[in-house]
Amino acid sequence: MTVLESTTPESTDSLVARTSEFIREYVIPIERDVIVDGRIVDDKLRLELQREAKSVGVFGPLSPRRYGGLGLDTRAQARVLEAAGASLLGPLSMNCWAPDDGNIHLLEHAATDAQKIRYLAPLAAGDIRSSIAMTEPGPGAGSDPSMLRTTAVRSESGWTINGSKHFTTGAEGAAFTICVAVTEDGPTMFLVDQDNPGLHIGRRMPTLDHSVPGGHCEVEFVDCAVPSDAVLGEPGLGMQYAQVRLAPSRLVFCMNWLGLAVRAHHMAAEHINNRTAFGVPIAEHGMAQGLVADNAIDIAAARGVIRTAAESIDEFGAASSAARHDASIAKTFVSEAVWRVLDRAVQLHGGLGVCEDHLVARFLVEARAFRIYEGPSEVLRWSIARRVLRAHP
Repeated sequence: MTVLESTTPESTDSLVARTSEFIREYVIPIERDVIVDGRIVDDKLRLELQREAKSVGVFGPLSPRRYGGLGLDTRAQARVLEAAGASLLGPLSMNCWAPDDGNIHLLEHAATDAQKIRYLAPLAAGDIRSSIAMTEPGPGAGSDPSMLRTTAVRSESGWTINGSKHFTTGAEGAAFTICVAVTEDGPTMFLVDQDNPGLHIGRRMPTLDHSVPGGHCEVEFVDCAVPSDAVLGEPGLGMQYAQVRLAPSRLVFCMNWLGLAVRAHHMAAEHINNRTAFGVPIAEHGMAQGLVADNAIDIAAARGVIRTAAESIDEFGAASSAARHDASIAKTFVSEAVWRVLDRAVQLHGGLGVCEDHLVARFLVEARAFRIYEGPSEVLRWSIARRVLRAHP
């Protein structure tokens, strides 16, 4: 289990304040360039943002201190990442966005010392990006990992991987990919360098969201030869390592997207306080007030379930049953609460809400996939119910 360094409330308060200032003063103006003017979110922009984050001391809330990060425990991450999430580009600028967030945690837990030097250190420092190839086209694995069809067979020099993946986030331009494949021992994770001739990055899939460098790609492993030391962890334990990665990754998404929902909520409140209809500010209309109140309730409740899950991860470990259960609850509730808040923010902006000049339209579109990736709400409800029912035979 990865032991996170504890963070005092005073130091967290200071870090949250610096993060909020960084997002407000530096990141949000660039966010408008992306949403309104069409600036491409690429590695040039990522490195520009991350250099600035490093200069003001807010870079790497998920990374261990020995790799140049802040070494925060999960409870402190919850507050800092909410502040970072106030902009679509905030998490990227601080190196706390998918898939690198989960891969940092996974490598810290499962990698050998040599693998940490080669892959984790530059990833945690923001010098490179990574991807993880698990999701497959039908009839391969999606929400059900037991349907995994990509295979890895032992060879004289190591392993040979064959299979198709898609929705491989960040694959275009990544330095390496973590591939999940079936072996004779069971599902196994492999570290595959991007220049491996057996790794083929296909088309960038045309998805709703556009704020991820490297996009979501189709990937092929064709007689992809990797050495024995490319195995991440132990052969056959890939699903166990996936569980170690999953709860923190789900919670990071919750923290980041909640930050964007909070910002949209504030933008909507300011808009209706300054826009008049039927002789009075819109804010004085009861139906508008109802939407504002529901947003405030959803935000408060989302913070509560995030805090509970963060406490479980810090106290029992990311792979514990308690952490996985609480993270599933948080992911289900927060993904739907964020959608409701953003949808109400669009509604409160009226016609301007569907114009990207006012940003909330893009926020809503970018957030839609949150209810699907890292476990669709329907699958998570199923797993939550099963845990509850097992406790009451």
